[in-house]
Amino acid sequence: FAGDEINVAPGYARNYLIPRKIATVVSAGTLRQLESKKEKIEAQRKADLESAQTLSAKLAEITVVIPVQASDDNRLFGSVSERMISEYLHAQGSVKIEAARIRLDEHIKALGEFTAKAKLHKDVIASFKVSVVRS
Repeated sequence: FAGDEINVAPGYARNYLIPRKIATVVSAGTLRQLESKKEKIEAQRKADLESAQTLSAKLAEITVVIPVQASDDNRLFGSVSERMISEYLHAQGSVKIEAARIRLDEHIKALGEFTAKAKLHKDVIASFKVSVVRS
């Protein structure tokens, strides 16, 4: 992780890590810089976690309504995917979540109410309802 101090082989550090600016050699100056960066990184991580928790609470109250064409036996012509849910979620409210963050157990192929999950942060997974209705 960023800010961790590790020991590696000298050749690996000299030929790979240092030229790519992935790591630096430890000195008094770099340790001071590291301490100031650690505080900023921790503050940013806390802010990201708080915003993810706020968005999770907002998502729990939302029901995404997706109108689709369906047959007489309530089967869809096609399916509802994560991308469609993302687009309708953005269109219905002020919440914008990338399709890659939305998880479905399987594509939705019938009318009804379903539950989708969105991974907003490594520690925050929000659940929200998806309602598929006949258009």
